[in-house]
Parts: sequence; C-alpha cells; structure tokens
Amino acid sequence: MLADIYRGYIACLNAQDWGNLSTFVHDALHYNGRTLTLDDYRDMLKKDFREIPDLFFDIQLLIAEPPRVACRLRFECAPKGVFMGLPVNGKRVVFCENVFYEFRDGKIDNVWSVIDKAAIEAQI
Repeated sequence: MLADIYRGYIACLNAQDWGNLSTFVHDALHYNGRTLTLDDYRDMLKKDFREIPDLFFDIQLLIAEPPRVACRLRFECAPKGVFMGLPVNGKRVVFCENVFYEFRDGKIDNVWSVIDKAAIEAQI
C-alpha cells in the first residue's frame, strides 16, 4: 500500500537512516522540477538536519492515490541560523509543508514541495 511505503519513508527521514533512503527514493528523481541524484537528495536532507537539529517530519494529512501521495507535514522546530532567507536564529517556529510525490515502481520519482514561509515570517 502506497500510504504505508510513504510512512516508512518519513520514518526513515526522522531516524536519519540515510543508508535506507534508497529503499524509498529512485537513484535519480525530480525535486521541484530539478533533476537530482539520490546522493544530491540525501545531501539536501542531511543539510536540513544540520541546520535544524530538532527537525521532525509530522504527517498531518496524507492522501494516497497511486501513483501519487499528497501530504501536509507539520514542523515545530528551531532552525539554527538563517532559514529560507529568514533570520530565525534558534527561535522555535511552527510551519507546514504541502508536498506531492509521484512514485514509480514503489519508489519516489517526483517531489513537488511548498513550505509556508509566511507562517515563519509571522513568528519572527
């Protein structure tokens, strides 16, 4: 079931289990229209965790209709410095990400992500 695969992917991210990321993501994928390798995608996620040490992906809404998943993720965290061009500097903020995934052969092939930057701006 696609929803279960996606929940496994989110658990993988939250555990920072980078060795198993390839279980959920293709060797090449598209992220907001850009072509990335799995290593590029892994590096992007690792950077997020470096900049936001308490990062936790919290599924608020999940709709799975193969081959796509739509999800609203909630974050309550304290980015260390500048985040999305905003001087958050360790302040605790709450925001959501609306993200769509397209799967091919049981793995993520396309990701379209929009983060609610206005929610962050209103809190700093």
